[in-house]
Amino acid sequence: MGQVGWKGLCLSLFDYKTEKYVIAKNKKVGILYRVVQLSILVYLVGWVFVVKKGYQDSDTSIQSSVITKLKGVAFTNTSELGERLWDVADYVIPPQGENVFFIMTNLIVTPKQKQDTCPESTGIPDAQCFKNRDCPAGEAVIAGNGVKTGRCLKVGSNSSGTCEILAWCPVEKKSKPKKPLLAKAENFTVYIKNSIRFPKFKFSNRLDNKFAEKSISSGYNFRFAKYYRDGAGVEYRTLIKAYGIRFDVMVNGKAGKFNIIPTIINVGSGLALMGAGAFFCDLVLLYLMKKSNFYRGKKYEEVKSSSRGSLPAGTVNRNQDSELPATPEQLRQLQTVETKG
Repeated sequence: MGQVGWKGLCLSLFDYKTEKYVIAKNKKVGILYRVVQLSILVYLVGWVFVVKKGYQDSDTSIQSSVITKLKGVAFTNTSELGERLWDVADYVIPPQGENVFFIMTNLIVTPKQKQDTCPESTGIPDAQCFKNRDCPAGEAVIAGNGVKTGRCLKVGSNSSGTCEILAWCPVEKKSKPKKPLLAKAENFTVYIKNSIRFPKFKFSNRLDNKFAEKSISSGYNFRFAKYYRDGAGVEYRTLIKAYGIRFDVMVNGKAGKFNIIPTIINVGSGLALMGAGAFFCDLVLLYLMKKSNFYRGKKYEEVKSSSRGSLPAGTVNRNQDSELPATPEQLRQLQTVETKG
């Protein structure tokens, strides 16, 4: 690039470009422009304002308080416990709670346990033995109920047996009732009181009820024990393994309220997209059409301010452009007028 080229480039930095509106009688570009405008309008009204509610200010920092309560009774008659009436204090843990509660529907009862030595359960692999050396003293039974004492206990003439352990004896039974003992739990009544609050909008309200989803492992159970002493002061306990239904109350929500600020922002974004649509159509018209050179010549015009060769004020006013240079034809007419004068 020569010196003249660099000079022109530097001087072009001080040029000012103003908009010039050119009406192009081209149906293809006109249809394209209207389609782009319609698409942007549908997006702005349908998605931004109707679906996403862009005219609202939202608050997702919900504050929730859930209190649960259950009513009902059930009756059982088993060999371990005999006849027994179960009420809320027995089969609901905790009887009144927040967010989550558990209803017992079945149980395995091991009554009158005390700390003593007894055979480990036959269903535990680590407790299987043939000789005393298979039960090292002081070693805990893997997945078992106690600590090995060093003795292998056999029943009758069996060649194998189970290790003797120091534990709460007798150990827990492994078989559970085929039918739920507390099947009447399906008739119990659950009360859920839920209050919510959106602090941003100072709004509080709603009563909701949503039960737990499926977990990775089916079912739910846990153990609890009741301790007591007999007349001789020996401590006993009744161990209960409870099966049942776990209810998880999960609360979430979103509140919205009209706000002028997000409305103005979204409207402004839509207008900006309209401008982007016009820019896209300009690119098509000026660079992708067959007559693009013709359209560029009509859209872009260079205007220079120069006193030489300009028309008088009266003639300029008639041409409605005081800064345009005179054409050769206008100069000849001007010379003719001056000669006649």
